[in-house]
Amino acid sequence: MAKIGSKTGTAVKAVAPKRILISQPKPESDKSPYYDLERKYQVELVFHPFIKLDGIPAKEFRKQKIDIAAYTGVIFTSRNAIDHFFRTAEEMKVSISQDTKYFCITEAVALYLQKFILYRKRKVFYGADGSSKSMLDVINKHKENEKFLYVCSENQQDNDICGWLKLHKCSFDLAFMYRSISNDITPLFAKKGFEIICFFTPSGVKSLFDNFPEFKQNKVVIGAFGSNTSKAVEDAKLRLDIKAPAPQRPSLVAALDHYLQSLVAKK
Repeated sequence: MAKIGSKTGTAVKAVAPKRILISQPKPESDKSPYYDLERKYQVELVFHPFIKLDGIPAKEFRKQKIDIAAYTGVIFTSRNAIDHFFRTAEEMKVSISQDTKYFCITEAVALYLQKFILYRKRKVFYGADGSSKSMLDVINKHKENEKFLYVCSENQQDNDICGWLKLHKCSFDLAFMYRSISNDITPLFAKKGFEIICFFTPSGVKSLFDNFPEFKQNKVVIGAFGSNTSKAVEDAKLRLDIKAPAPQRPSLVAALDHYLQSLVAKK
């Protein structure tokens, strides 16, 4: 098996990055803020998802005994969740009420709903800064009147969100509509390595070790978005160098910008 990059929590001297691996698909728009980072810091960003998502077919989903039409509020933490929610509804021939409310982790995720519904602000809500907490602050205002369906991966639900919903006695159920599977990422490292690797899901961290069981971090900088992803990085005994969301850094793009700017300032 290939080796890249010791599992360690010890700080190491930062290396000026040339190649940054973003474990997500390449942005569809050339106006993505990621490309602004490339130009600003003269770095190469390589986009490649560490996981692939398989939809759970309607026949299998029915075993969860979830009546989609019975829920008045739906919680989305990704565009993938939106895709699979409406795919499942279509496969099951379920009509989604026009009065259904949608609670999204970010404005970008909320705007993605336009692909499936007539977008109206009175029924689409999202957090102010892209964090789970800001979305839950919005949900808190509606918890008394809504029955929530939290759409998530079979192996990747956000425990912070689930814990909050339980603690605040919200009426909710989990709907597993897709599952994540590790991608083959070994060709990515065949020629050159990366100075920075950015993760967005715990499954992405798992995929790294599925591909490289003896991964050694050494000087590789690790970035993570979301509390669950950060925990997965730390549970894997990796050194977490870049973390988002954080104050003034709601996204991983913003956190990367802050990190790269700090390296420039040290020169």
